[in-house]
Amino acid sequence: MNYADLVTDIDRAALEDQIAADVRALSAESDQIGRVFAARHDVAANDFRALLHVMVAETAGVPLTAGELRREMGTSAPAITYLVERMIASGHLQREAHPDDRRKVVLRVADHGMTVARGFFAPLAEHTSRALADLPDDDLAAAHRAFRALIDAMGAFRRDLS
Repeated sequence: MNYADLVTDIDRAALEDQIAADVRALSAESDQIGRVFAARHDVAANDFRALLHVMVAETAGVPLTAGELRREMGTSAPAITYLVERMIASGHLQREAHPDDRRKVVLRVADHGMTVARGFFAPLAEHTSRALADLPDDDLAAAHRAFRALIDAMGAFRRDLS
């Protein structure tokens, strides 16, 4: 039985359940990789989470202020100040003037932080590239649309929780 036949035999609810299970498994794997990164680079788990939030925001073109990072992390102002200062001192983060409002300061991943991240995650990029090599571009485009929809749904759920 080929993939197309299998998909038609599985109802949509079952497919959505499988995708939800895949997202949970992906999140669990990501969490474990983050723990290894933190241990190898002598940063706390929250430091890694902060780096991830800053990197995701940078990639999206909307860099975070310390206050926005505090809200994303769900920590107190003193805790985020301590975390940010520690991450700047270790060379993982840097402050820059906000691109649109010079009165604000945004957080960026510093060159050292990018070097460390690239060194650690380059093998994951290679594994990912090999894992996706046989998939056609149309499948990858569909996967990207599905991931965007899942991210939007999770963001909406998180906002509902607030």
